[in-house]
Amino acid sequence: MLAVLRPAPGTTQEDSCRHRDRDISVPSGFCITIFADHVGHARHLAVGKDNTVYVNTWSGGYYGDDKPPNGGFVVALKDRDGDGVADVASRFGPGVAQGGHGGTGIALYKRWLFAEENDKIARYEVASDGDLDPASGETVLDRLPLGGAHPVHPFAIGRDGRLFVAPGSATDACAGTGAHQRGQEPCRELETRAGVWLYDANRTGQHFSPQERFATGCRNAEGLDFDRAGRLYATQHGRGHLHEKWPEFYSQQQGFELPAEELTIIERGASYGWPRCYFDPMQHKLVLAPEYGGNGQKVGRCAQGAVPLAVFPAHWAPNDMKIYKVTGFPAFYKGGAFIAFHGSFNPAGPHGGYNVVFQPLRDGAASGGFSVFADGFAGGSENKEPGRAKHRPSGIAFGPDGALYIADDKAGRIWRIVFSSNR
Repeated sequence: MLAVLRPAPGTTQEDSCRHRDRDISVPSGFCITIFADHVGHARHLAVGKDNTVYVNTWSGGYYGDDKPPNGGFVVALKDRDGDGVADVASRFGPGVAQGGHGGTGIALYKRWLFAEENDKIARYEVASDGDLDPASGETVLDRLPLGGAHPVHPFAIGRDGRLFVAPGSATDACAGTGAHQRGQEPCRELETRAGVWLYDANRTGQHFSPQERFATGCRNAEGLDFDRAGRLYATQHGRGHLHEKWPEFYSQQQGFELPAEELTIIERGASYGWPRCYFDPMQHKLVLAPEYGGNGQKVGRCAQGAVPLAVFPAHWAPNDMKIYKVTGFPAFYKGGAFIAFHGSFNPAGPHGGYNVVFQPLRDGAASGGFSVFADGFAGGSENKEPGRAKHRPSGIAFGPDGALYIADDKAGRIWRIVFSSNR
C-alpha cells in the first residue's frame, strides 16, 4: 500500500503541503500538489486500491511542438514516499511505434484495468504491485465509431460489470457546417453515436452495434459515474454556433449564453434531446433547435424530452465527472459531483470554464447550485481560450485514501488534492 500524505515527525501542517501548487486556488483546508508532470495528452484517470494512479493519454490534440511520448499510452504513477508527488512512472499498452493512439476512457474493475485505445476498449491484468501485464491484453469491445467532432469513447463500469460507453456526436447539430443548414431527419448519427451503449465488462470479443443502445440524444457525454444507489450520471456538452448560423434568431450575447451544459441521470430508453433540442437556462426548458424548425422560443416535440438535474454556463465543456463516494473530505461533499471543465472552444468568446466545480446531489437530484472548487488552470482570465490556456482540466478520479486527482491534457499535468482540518 502506498503511503497517504501526512506530515513527517517534527514538521508543521504547512510543511506537509510543501509541494503546493500556488497557481491553483482551492477552498481553505485543502492542499493541492503537482502529483506528476509532462505525462502526455492526459485524459481520464483511475486510481487503484494501492493508490497507483492510471492515466489514459491520447495521440490527438497535442498543442504546439508537443509530440506523443514514447512508450505506451497508459501511464501508471506511484508515490512511494507519500509526499504527494509521484516518484515512479511506467508506461503500458501499444505506443506510437506500434500504431497506438491511446484514448480517453479508463476504469478499474475486478483484477483488470480497462482502457480505450482508438476504436476499441481493452483490458489488462493488474499485478499486486499495481503494474500491468502487457501480455495480458484482451479486447473487450471493438468497432467503435471514429472521427468527427468527438472521436473518443468515455465509459464507466458498474459494480455489477455493466459497461456503459458514450460515443460522442460527429457534428454540432446533425447538419452541415454552413449557416441555415437543416438538420438531418432522421439523424443517422443516432444509430451509432450521441448516446450511451451497454455491454458487459466480464466478456471479451464484443462488437459495437446499434442494437445495444441504452439511451440516446447525448451529444457528448464525456463524464460518466455512478452514485452509491447505482444511478448512472452523465455530463452533456451543449451545442454551439447558434448566433453564427442563425443570427436572425439569436443575438451574439445569446450565442455566448446558450445552450447550458448539463448533468443528468441516464435511464434506459430515454432521449436527452440532441440534435433536435437544447436546454435554455434562461427559459428553464428544452427548446427546439433552429435546424429542426425552432426560433429560440418554440418547444414543439422537446416538451417530452428529459430535462437535466443541473445546468452550467454555456461552452464550458465538461470533460469528466466523478461522484464523491470515499472519505476524507468534509461531509458537505459526500455524494456530490465534481466536474472538470475543459474550457470554452467557442471561437466568438467570451471564454469560460478551465476549472473544477462541485455540484451537491441528494437522492438523485441536485441539492443547491454549483460552486467552483478549483480554479486558475488557464493561468489568468486573459488566457481562457484553448490556444493560450496553460492547463485544461480533462479528468477526475478519487483515491481510496480520499484524495482527488485532476488531469490536464494541455501540458500533461496531474494534481492531487487532500483535506486536513488543521491546515
